[in-house]
Amino acid sequence: MPFSLANHVAIVTGSSTGLGKAIAMTFGKAGAKVALNYFNNQPRAEKTLAELKQAGINCIMVRCDVTTPEGVELLYQETEAKLGKPDILVPNATCAQPLLPIEEYDWKFHQEMVDFFIKSPYLLARRGLAHMKKQKWGRIINITSEVYHRAVAPFSAYVAAKGGQTGWSRSMSRELAPFGITVNVVAPGWIPVERHDKVPQEEKYAYFRLIPAGRWGVPMDVAWACLYFASEEASFITGQTLCVNGGMTPW
Repeated sequence: MPFSLANHVAIVTGSSTGLGKAIAMTFGKAGAKVALNYFNNQPRAEKTLAELKQAGINCIMVRCDVTTPEGVELLYQETEAKLGKPDILVPNATCAQPLLPIEEYDWKFHQEMVDFFIKSPYLLARRGLAHMKKQKWGRIINITSEVYHRAVAPFSAYVAAKGGQTGWSRSMSRELAPFGITVNVVAPGWIPVERHDKVPQEEKYAYFRLIPAGRWGVPMDVAWACLYFASEEASFITGQTLCVNGGMTPW
């Protein structure tokens, strides 16, 4: 079957809800064993785990802070013990992302952006690379955002961190290509999920009017893109960014 992930183990961080949940579900239905991750909201995480198991997916849920070495080590130890050694990695965990003028950001907030979008992918990849290199096969798929390509403002801290994550991915793609490991980026547009429930409707409408495709993106649009990058069919594609945003960035 094309795009099969049978005999692979995937880690998807920040996967109890939203885009991460859709990615984990899609990977599982494609045959992968999946380690899900969350840090807050245990009832929601338990509900998500039950949904994936109901779908027949071999999966676990691990509570840990993936911006810390200790949290990443716990995630890998649990995954290796219960599912096997992971060879597909999707760093997706995120935090609050307020749009503020530069004067209203402090360095503490900037550091949080760096921790989630540069430090965490680095820690996760470093911990998992030995196995990927040994078997000459691996997939790292970073979830960034169209904000870097569109230079969205006032959003400097988030845009800077996503730019750093993109640059890291591009460099890593060349470093790891000789080992059969691909590193690609999926950059979604604004796809409303649960955490956007309180966003004023007028803000949503203002963005919606800009989408050339004339419809909202949904989490599965991102999940399908990730599945392709994770598959054997994408083995000759690395260092690329795929914007999933209905034509907002046609360049």
